Amino acid sequence: MSLFRHAVFEISVAKPADLLPSAAPEIAFAGRSNAGKSSAINTLAGHTRLAFVSKTPGRTQLINFFRLPNGACLVDLPGYGYAKVPEAVRKQWRALLEHYLTRRENLIGLVLIMDARRPLTDLDVQMIHWFIPTGNPIHILLTKSDKLSRQAQTKTLREVHAAVAVYGGQVTVQLFSSLKKTGIEEAEGMVGAWLSKE
Repeated sequence: MSLFRHAVFEISVAKPADLLPSAAPEIAFAGRSNAGKSSAINTLAGHTRLAFVSKTPGRTQLINFFRLPNGACLVDLPGYGYAKVPEAVRKQWRALLEHYLTRRENLIGLVLIMDARRPLTDLDVQMIHWFIPTGNPIHILLTKSDKLSRQAQTKTLREVHAAVAVYGGQVTVQLFSSLKKTGIEEAEGMVGAWLSKE
């Protein structure tokens, strides 16, 4: 059975103080607003509306927890980097993201969503730098890869591989398309390997 299928929404959290202690392993999903994070989560879960997909970037303003059948949690983090969000809200998101990513003891890995046409923006790199000191793995999903030619996909994958090589094996990368449903098995295999180590 698929690792992410039958995920069930559990709770939303707006500030660090609301994070409940938990022993269950958590896998966080983060990404720039409009990078296709909600679509990727829905595709992996085989669910059309598990994570809210919006034409308005920056819609996920809370940390949303979804319980997986194996007891682990898929954690949908607020999208970052959207300019039209008020500064005060952006600061609140940033504090929430940083607190969760750097201090959550049962967080075992980060799935970082990037638009394959615009990977490794400054904010993506900042997310990597926040998370790297935890020693936990980061897996990059280059979403919307269907919008690139086969040649461009290969080139982008090679360039991102080269860019993250400085982190040793801690950061891995793959192509993904919610529209074409490609890359699902590879993503599940990676996260499944994280969970099997726990």
